Amino acid sequence: MPQIEFIDTSVLCNIVPVPKFDQDREAIVAEMAEKMERGVEFILPITTVIETGNHIAQVADGTARRTAAQNLESLLRMVIESKAPWTLHEIAWDKGFLERFLAGASSQVSYVDHAQAKVGAGDLCILTERDHYTARSLKDAGIWTLDRGLAAHN
Repeated sequence: MPQIEFIDTSVLCNIVPVPKFDQDREAIVAEMAEKMERGVEFILPITTVIETGNHIAQVADGTARRTAAQNLESLLRMVIESKAPWTLHEIAWDKGFLERFLAGASSQVSYVDHAQAKVGAGDLCILTERDHYTARSLKDAGIWTLDRGLAAHN
């Protein structure tokens, strides 16, 4: 099992928690504790941060929205400071990234074909970022997700 896991939006929304996107919070928190005990480190892909932030912005209750935003801010500060279990992974949004994205990353299925199959660009960005990390670090990395389609790429 990989010691590095990229966190998908479906998981981060439970960790934060984001109201109406946190139905599995108890199970996710327990699983996170187990993973941390095994020494797993977590990486937040930029796509996950953006999608989670967008879900937070749509929370109807202002107090709950602010609390979720503050929780995400605290978590991001931990990432910035590389506080365990978080690992900072820097990636450039450049020509190479976009070429790998359009080619479908390690899935070997193009972005267009993924879109036709109703696979979101966010999932493909996470795959692209994970592939970049594994190529650069020579470490195996998985994706922690509740999405069966994305999990198939582990």
